[in-house]
Amino acid sequence: MDAVQQEATARARELQRSWYGEPLGALFRRLIDDLGLNQARLAAVLGLSAPMLSQLMSGQRAKIGNPAVVQRVQALQDLAGQVADGSVSAGEATDRMDEIKKTQGGSVLSNNGQTTTSSGAPTVKRVVREIQSLLRSVSAAGDIIDAANTLAASHPELAEFLRVYGAGRTADAVAHYEAHQN
Repeated sequence: MDAVQQEATARARELQRSWYGEPLGALFRRLIDDLGLNQARLAAVLGLSAPMLSQLMSGQRAKIGNPAVVQRVQALQDLAGQVADGSVSAGEATDRMDEIKKTQGGSVLSNNGQTTTSSGAPTVKRVVREIQSLLRSVSAAGDIIDAANTLAASHPELAEFLRVYGAGRTADAVAHYEAHQN
């Protein structure tokens, strides 16, 4: 790879970091490891061609152009967290991946309550998913649980936050968020 290609790849990875929280190569490798997939299966679940997945992972392409694919990535991240915390079995994960593969996703421009309220403010679920995504991009669920256990005696509220958002189910995190907003 020449210097121009290296610079373009580095720029693409930085864009990915700003758009998705981390380079897509790291994110996709984690999904492959956490969900027991290979690249071909991940590409199929996401609705990408294998060459496109490879280009995104290597930084030859920066952006996922299809919003439905971005939503499937988020769904797989949520599923990986549920597998890691034991709330979803490997068999259930396979069934869920088949369901995720079939989803068409929604328009990112629609105002149907999935991502924003009528005032334009993000929904609670969207905020929770952003928090989950950020935590999960920093560390694996098992490491987050270890950190929570370390903090539990001296900082129980912070430990609970790490457990709920870093390794828990989205529904539990939404309930936690709503309970702590007042």
